Amino acid sequence: MDTNLPASSHPRVVIIGCGFGGLRLAKALRHAPVQVVVVDRNNYHNFQPLLYQVATGALEADSIAYPIRKIFAGQKNFFYRMADVHRVDSATNTVVTSVGDIRYNYLVLATGSLTNFFGLESIERNAMQIKSIPNALNLRSFIFQNFEKALLTENPDERQALLNIVVVGGGPTGVEISGSLAEMRKHVLPKDYPELDLRTMQIFLVEAGPALLGPMSPASQADAKRYLDEPGREGAAQHVHQAL
Repeated sequence: MDTNLPASSHPRVVIIGCGFGGLRLAKALRHAPVQVVVVDRNNYHNFQPLLYQVATGALEADSIAYPIRKIFAGQKNFFYRMADVHRVDSATNTVVTSVGDIRYNYLVLATGSLTNFFGLESIERNAMQIKSIPNALNLRSFIFQNFEKALLTENPDERQALLNIVVVGGGPTGVEISGSLAEMRKHVLPKDYPELDLRTMQIFLVEAGPALLGPMSPASQADAKRYLDEPGREGAAQHVHQAL
């Protein structure tokens, strides 16, 4: 079937996934004597570093989602198919997808990664991930639903629980979203929720390692912790808890 791809005398390179890796490779092959076929379940490229801003309402989703076909407009050797990949049959050089089989001469798997919960099953069961635009939108909705519930409850313990936010993981995304949440608490939420005492809203950043931003320099680690620890600073998180 080959999903109605045109016949070509050139070898076919099938790239599964149009994240940063898949996108850059497809662009790099613009002038190569190959047929480039990108397969992705979404018809847009998601700029993941800014997902935390979508989750906190600083950006709308369409600000970080770019249509794949528009990105590659004018690249004559490029073809895109929106599909889920079921399996790869290496014996016949075929990718089996939800829209049909696609034969390949070269296959590149650029599907990205899954969230690593480091064996913490309770976190995997209960935490909200932030790996995709739907994840970010779900998180944003959940946060604001909790604020609406906090307005209505008369139980102070329940209200406090609804206002508390726990971020698990002190890497770049954890630090960024903690700072963004604190900035939102300072500048945005008081206007939207004047009836809530947002001074009681607490943001907990939990990191299992000895420092935030583990792979980075000690100076960057110290700066990040100092930035988040100081309530007077713009965007500062109220608490940084480290589980050593």
